[in-house]
Amino acid sequence: MRLTKLWQNRSPGDRHLSTYFCFAAVRLLLVFVPQLGYVHPDEFFQSVEVMTGDHFRLEHTRTWEFNNSLPVRSIVLPFALLRIPWSFYEFLAECLKVWWQLELLGTYTYVVFPRLIYTLISFSNDYCLYRICRLYGLRFEIRLLAMGSSWILLVFGTRTFSNSLEMAMCSWLLCLVSECMLRTNTVVYKKEFLEEKYDKAESISERVRIWKLKNSLPAHNLQHLMAMSTICVAGVFNRPTFLLFGAPMVFFWLLRGMGTRSITFRDFNLRIALFCLCALPALVFFIFCDSLYYQHLTLGELHMMHLSIDNFVFTPWNFIKANLDSAQTASHGVHPCYVHLMVNMPMLFNVLALASLGAFAQLLLRFFRAEYQVLPRFQSIVSLMSGAIFVPLFFLSLINHQEPRFLLPVTFPLILLHAPKLITGFSAKYPFQKDHPLLRLFYDKLLSSKASGPYLLKIWYVSNVALTLFFGFIHQAGVYPLATDISHVIATKPAATHVHLITSHIYSLPLHLINIPSSRVLHFNRQTHQRYRRPRDFYMYEYGGLPLESLLQKVKLISGSCEVKQSGPSRRRYKLYLAIPASLSAELHEALVHSNATSYLNFELLKVFYPHLSTEAFPRLQGRHPCDVDAPHWAYDDLRGTCAAEQLPAFSFAYLNKQFSSFVHQLGLALYEIDVTRNKPRYVTLAHSGCSTTKGYSLPFVQFLICLALCIAAAQAGFIAAPVTTYAAAPAYAAAYTAPVATYAAAAPAYSTYAAAAPAISTYAAAAPAYSTYAAAAPAYSTYAAAAPAYTASVYGAPAYTAPVATYAAGAAYAAPVTTYSAPAIVSPFLKKK
Repeated sequence: MRLTKLWQNRSPGDRHLSTYFCFAAVRLLLVFVPQLGYVHPDEFFQSVEVMTGDHFRLEHTRTWEFNNSLPVRSIVLPFALLRIPWSFYEFLAECLKVWWQLELLGTYTYVVFPRLIYTLISFSNDYCLYRICRLYGLRFEIRLLAMGSSWILLVFGTRTFSNSLEMAMCSWLLCLVSECMLRTNTVVYKKEFLEEKYDKAESISERVRIWKLKNSLPAHNLQHLMAMSTICVAGVFNRPTFLLFGAPMVFFWLLRGMGTRSITFRDFNLRIALFCLCALPALVFFIFCDSLYYQHLTLGELHMMHLSIDNFVFTPWNFIKANLDSAQTASHGVHPCYVHLMVNMPMLFNVLALASLGAFAQLLLRFFRAEYQVLPRFQSIVSLMSGAIFVPLFFLSLINHQEPRFLLPVTFPLILLHAPKLITGFSAKYPFQKDHPLLRLFYDKLLSSKASGPYLLKIWYVSNVALTLFFGFIHQAGVYPLATDISHVIATKPAATHVHLITSHIYSLPLHLINIPSSRVLHFNRQTHQRYRRPRDFYMYEYGGLPLESLLQKVKLISGSCEVKQSGPSRRRYKLYLAIPASLSAELHEALVHSNATSYLNFELLKVFYPHLSTEAFPRLQGRHPCDVDAPHWAYDDLRGTCAAEQLPAFSFAYLNKQFSSFVHQLGLALYEIDVTRNKPRYVTLAHSGCSTTKGYSLPFVQFLICLALCIAAAQAGFIAAPVTTYAAAPAYAAAYTAPVATYAAAAPAYSTYAAAAPAISTYAAAAPAYSTYAAAAPAYSTYAAAAPAYTASVYGAPAYTAPVATYAAGAAYAAPVTTYSAPAIVSPFLKKK
């Protein structure tokens, strides 16, 4: 009972601190769950994809930012934060595998381990916030609560973004600058106070004592100089936009104490010079490491001292040049200048964004009204934090490509300034100089503590939890389970089988998550002690937001290429998969029907990964949807929907239930397996001398007799004399197969005895309509042949595919095995479950 009373009688600060620790535990827990949401491809492709792929020799994608000719990304921080920890983890995994047969390397590990490192780094933001609050006597409980409950820390803080590192480095820089400002103000105040006392002292002994006290004051002019300069260099190499965030912080560090008798412009210039000198070691180290990694500088050139300016890489300058190109930035998206201010700030910080914008507008209004006495002192913590928010916000708004994650470093100063408003309201006292009825009404109804105080913290909680669920577990959340499933397919597939994966309307799939050994590097066999190169057996085709009609053409080309390889001398078997949002399944069916692809392509739904939402393919609220295309297969998924039948729009519970079920079923990522339709081989029965023989026993002999009869009939009918013109006159193969049989039946009396003795031949002649049916279906193949030139322009290599397609179009290679085709192609129902 006593513990219960103590828990209930806690102070508000203790309650806020307890809630913060709960959110901190949730942040750590979300790493191991893990979060399935996929915020942005840069989460993987700017660091983890390359570092993990290089270290474990896995198939991975090296984006244009890691191009050796013009690299944009520095490799030092990703190498130090990922490659080196991977080495220790790999050693531990090998030991556990040998001792206890535990496999610790896989898709789950490749996702969780890098996130764990970045999550531990994210807690440095919390520490810096606590340290500044303790230095300046601010309430840290509510600020830590706002920091810990923010979806920025719960989602972005646990992901491997370069922006997350930028936020941590900005927090450390702000902490160091704030500490230097406080120490300088304290030391300068004491120094000037002692100087005044020294001038007023009457005795020599008192002057000596004051002089000793003045000399015992700690140094402050160059405090944290080396640490700050190193952080600035690392931040610029991590993301050159750090210049915009770090510039106001460094400016306040250079300006501290100015305007007093102790600090002059000589100190200001000395600080600038020493700051640049202290940044040189880190600058040289980053340039040297990047030059070695991107092979602009080799150890041989370094040993022979054959060096020039071309041997060194300065990645921040390459980054700036690439982003100064408007066409380059436009390829990533062009946004108006107000997006950061009007969209991204409210989305990231919701009510605190409104509070910060209102406070800044109030400061500008007072400045333009020359009300300088009510403005905060320029060298104060409020001015430092305000400059750290709005200076980079202004310059980033001038760039035409704007994403919310670019504003992550603003989180720390914004929460430090405005987090207490979550419990006090937008304004604890009347903020206007003049008392006007409209202003008073606006304050009483919206800004006052009574009007806004009880609701802001609740709105903060609800919005941050909703955004955490959306971006952490729903947005593009099917990509990670898809990678896990494909990795299982690769691990269990038969030998000499190639796997092809086509994706559309989803984010790029990180190849290292599929856990495929690289085919571009040499591997080492520990048993034979030999090096070998692994053949490539996985191919991925990403088509972004390509229309489904164009996507279907790509599917036809890829499947045709795979069929040619399978029927060729290499006999390469294959598995072809397609992954698209479930909301596009109905449109995919319509595209199949319109293109007549259902006659030779069969789509089988394997899995639907829930939940998954692609902003490129929003679910439809009304009308037909994937459940209406083929309702039975939805009975096998996790969501047993009742939306199989389409209803007329009528306001009823059943109609709303079906529409809701329709919407839920579209929140998934559908994985299909694509097969080219093939018919079972026909069995030919011969009645000769009273015995029945199947195809497997006498089919070669029957084919020889048929070919001999056709050749003799063709010779007597005159086809031997002009075979080319006759073949041209019968493109549909009907004349090529029907006429010779008829000629043989009527115009070959010399062979009547043989015909009487071989009733199977007459049976073959009677079965000729089946070949005419097959010939009637030939235009579909002629369409395939007409599409053959597309292979010459495709990425699969023109010489390898042009000849087989031409041979297939000519039909000569398919003259003999034509008996294996039975009547027209019968397509299995679309999207049926196996």
